[in-house]
Amino acid sequence: MQYDTDLLTEDLPAPPGGMTLGLLPDPDALARADYASRHWVSDESGPLRPGSDAHKRACARMFRDTFNPYKPTIIDWPVLGQAERDRLVTLPIWDIAVHTEGHARIRMLSYADSITDPDWRGAVALNGWEEGRHKTVLSNLVAAYGIDLGEEPPYPRPRYPEWAYLVTGFSECIDSFFAFGLFAMAKRSGFFPPELVETFEPVIQEECRHILLFANWVAAQRATMPWWRRIVFELRVAAVWVFLGWERIGMARGMDGGPPQDHNFTVKGAKAVGDGDVSLRQLMALCLEENDRRFAGYDRRLRRPTTMPWLTRVALKVLRK
Repeated sequence: MQYDTDLLTEDLPAPPGGMTLGLLPDPDALARADYASRHWVSDESGPLRPGSDAHKRACARMFRDTFNPYKPTIIDWPVLGQAERDRLVTLPIWDIAVHTEGHARIRMLSYADSITDPDWRGAVALNGWEEGRHKTVLSNLVAAYGIDLGEEPPYPRPRYPEWAYLVTGFSECIDSFFAFGLFAMAKRSGFFPPELVETFEPVIQEECRHILLFANWVAAQRATMPWWRRIVFELRVAAVWVFLGWERIGMARGMDGGPPQDHNFTVKGAKAVGDGDVSLRQLMALCLEENDRRFAGYDRRLRRPTTMPWLTRVALKVLRK
C-alpha cells in the first residue's frame, strides 16, 4: 500500500485495512465505542513476551479493536463566548501542534511502508492515519475559531524511515505524558469550556494508544534482534533522546526569543491553563496520576512507556527532600 504526501485538510481518506467510518450513531453506540477505545484485554493466554507471536498479535489486535470510528472524526464545534475564544486563541501552541501531526503522519506511514510483517505494518499504518485525523481536527479547529497560523511547511517523506519513526515515537512519549497532566488541569480549572473538553478528550486518549503501541514495538524490536543489531539500535535510541533534548531546548528558546526555559516552559503552560499558581512538583504529580489512569484500561501484560514516569518519580523523590 502506497501513500502520498498531500496535506490532509478537509477531506480525510478512509483508514487503512478496510476500516470504515460512519455518521455519528445514537448516544449508546457512541458510549460503547468510547469505552472500547479505553478498555481492552487480549484473549491470548499466558504472558505476552515481547518478540513472541502472541505479543505481536495482541499489539495489532489491541490497536485495531480500540480504534474509534466516530470520534474525533465528526465534530460539531461548540460556540464559544468572547472570553473563551480569546483564551483559546492566545495559547502559543497551534502552529507547532498542526505541524507536529503533519510530520508524524508522513513519518509513520513511510515507516509502515518499510515493514514486511503484516501485523506491525497494519498497526503502524493505522497509527499514521490517526495522526492525519488529529491534524485534520486541529486544522478545522483553527479555521472554526479564526486562529491565525503561519505558513505551513512541506511534509516530505523521511530519508531514513526507522529513525523518523523513533524520533516521532519517543517524542510522543514525552509530549503525551505532559499533555495528560495539562489537559486534566485545564479541565479542572474550566480554562476550556466543557464542550471543547469533550471534543478533545478522544484525541488525548488516542495519543495514549499511540505510545502504548510504540512502547511494545520497541520492546519487540529489542527482543528479536541479534546482539550486533541490538547494539546499533540502542545507540540509535540514545541518539534520538539527545536529539529530542536539544530540540526541546530550542523550542523553549523560540517561544519568546529569550534563553532556554527548560521545565519553566511547562510550568508556565500549566499556569496559563490552571486556576492559580502551580509548582513543578504539583504538575509532575498530576502528569503521573493521569498517565497511570489513562493506561489502566489496557491489558497489563502489554508494556507501557517507562522513561518519563520513571524520571518523574525520581524527580518527585528529590523534590520532597
